[in-house]
Amino acid sequence: MTDQPTTLHEVIFVGAGPGDPDLLTVAGRRALEEADLIVAAGSLVSPAVLAIRGPRTETVDSAPLTLEQICGRLVEAHRRGLKVVRLHTGDPSLYGAVHEQFARLKAAGVPYRVIPGVTAATAAAASLGLEFTLPELTQTLIVTRIAGRTPMPEGEELAALAAHRTSLALYLSAGQGPEVQKALVKAYGPTAPAAICWRVGWPEGRAIWTEAGELAETLQAEKIDRHALILIGPAVAALRTGQDAPKSRLYSANFGHAFRDKRP
Repeated sequence: MTDQPTTLHEVIFVGAGPGDPDLLTVAGRRALEEADLIVAAGSLVSPAVLAIRGPRTETVDSAPLTLEQICGRLVEAHRRGLKVVRLHTGDPSLYGAVHEQFARLKAAGVPYRVIPGVTAATAAAASLGLEFTLPELTQTLIVTRIAGRTPMPEGEELAALAAHRTSLALYLSAGQGPEVQKALVKAYGPTAPAAICWRVGWPEGRAIWTEAGELAETLQAEKIDRHALILIGPAVAALRTGQDAPKSRLYSANFGHAFRDKRP
């Protein structure tokens, strides 16, 4: 008879962040260091992040595996009493395809929890010195993608969302430059500044400035068709052109709140 482990650990989904291991949360780093098994897509997760593990930690590349194979490894390792980490690039809640993994773990009676990670949009904004929400220019950030092999729900087509002319962070769309360009030019105009942020957080990562009307040509010239985030909108334009934005009332002497009296 096989002895059953005395302790069963919950599977931990960890957001790996954009690539820089220094951007891992403290909780995420601890989970990696204590893991017996890490399952991660080697094609997406930075080697520098994967290097944060214990001396006896086993790593499994999930890139060639199906959903059933991935979840099978998670369930089997859990039942052996191992500490299991499912490592996702960025933050698992954004384009992480975690919902179906959660469902299979629930069906198998396997507990899990999630440690969030820094997503590419906030990492890119930090590297550029960009604030997405500028007073009286834009107070909204739309995070989306263009339709590809995964269709967009009705009403969430890129053209419809871009028409709001807010700050826009476009994931998983660099391979469809002409279609993206058409939607962005219609909404923001051909000369609107756009930032192509490639491999954010990786040592070779960089930001390439272009305009909406030249987006497709720039992507092609730079040979970028994946691992890139496209940023556009009033805040991006203000950063690129040096445009002043109205100051936030938060720090105004005439703006009182619970921790500061309003001046007469």
